[in-house]
Amino acid sequence: MTDMSGGTGKRVLCAMSGGVDSSVSAQLLKDQGYDVIGAMMRFWPDNKRTDTFDSCCSPDAAYEARRVADQVGVPFYLLDYRDEFKRNIMDPFLEDYARGRTPNPCVNCNTKVKFDALVKKARMLGCEYVATGHYVRREDVPTADGGVEVQFHRGDDPRKDQTYFLWGTPRDALKYILFPVGQMEKPRVREIAEEHGLLTAQKPESQNICFVPGAVKDFVAEFVPQRTGYIVDIHTGDVVGEHLGTQFYTLGQKKGLGLYKTHEVRFVVHLDPDTNIVWVGDQVDCQWTGVRARGANYLLDVADLPQEVDVQVRYRTKPVRARVLRADEDGFELAFAEAQFAVTPGQSAVLYDGTRLLGGGLIEDHVRDLPAVRLPKRRPVAVAAP
Repeated sequence: MTDMSGGTGKRVLCAMSGGVDSSVSAQLLKDQGYDVIGAMMRFWPDNKRTDTFDSCCSPDAAYEARRVADQVGVPFYLLDYRDEFKRNIMDPFLEDYARGRTPNPCVNCNTKVKFDALVKKARMLGCEYVATGHYVRREDVPTADGGVEVQFHRGDDPRKDQTYFLWGTPRDALKYILFPVGQMEKPRVREIAEEHGLLTAQKPESQNICFVPGAVKDFVAEFVPQRTGYIVDIHTGDVVGEHLGTQFYTLGQKKGLGLYKTHEVRFVVHLDPDTNIVWVGDQVDCQWTGVRARGANYLLDVADLPQEVDVQVRYRTKPVRARVLRADEDGFELAFAEAQFAVTPGQSAVLYDGTRLLGGGLIEDHVRDLPAVRLPKRRPVAVAAP
């Protein structure tokens, strides 16, 4: 466990979002003797759309973060990361939907911006650490050779644990990152904010994707061209409905499918943008016995990865035990101890050993045996997206 009680003047760049967690993080670091610099990453463009970047990382949030920095008594800077955000977060988000995937932009944001670009910026500014308000525990574990291994563990508040989003953190950046509230529960964080009179003490949580106004499907529809196509039964090859584009669907979806026979219960089991087909089947067809992942990142040597791990394939779902069939720098393949529902390409498969975060990867598409499609004579004329 990292002892943060004695900052002794060490300089730390505290990422402040204008929320209560990062506000309290700055306050705790200041109280512990660190030389704190508050900073916020600007993501919103000059032509910010209505209802985007409003809950966090917005102009209003920047104003609140600056006021909190004044309350804490630390300097505050607004850092321009608009180009990096568009290039690494927004563009890949739309590209994934066009490819039939369901991305998680928060993973990319932490991986490529907050814990890569920001850590590098902090080092350039002479800071020894970057601190954030994530609910993650850092543990400094002594090694046999007298060194220290930095590990990330699940936060002590199980309802707020955010390790799922941090699997892509560059391994060489671990030693530079602090999580002041990782060992606390959310009510206690709010109490500390109240005790110090911080103006964000009762600020509500941010929930939505920051750059998406309204529903994701409406946002995607503006950028990814709609293409009418067929919905096909994976058992028979029969056309059972029509659609406006594979980008409007995700694995496991059963509502709003636009089937000819609306009383039938079907689930999306496969998306194929190349043929423009949405494949549907029974619930059992959405049960997966394993997962393949690409673009892996490990927070330990691959050779030290346990033969069995806990894997979490979606945020807010319970991890499941899995056997490691293959693991290398490119990716990994696991066999689940219990079948999992709708393991979705584009989401993250995150690996744990107990509470310790081991790494993760992006879920690959499943190899399916598909029947020949029995096409009707007329062309599809879909009238609505789900």
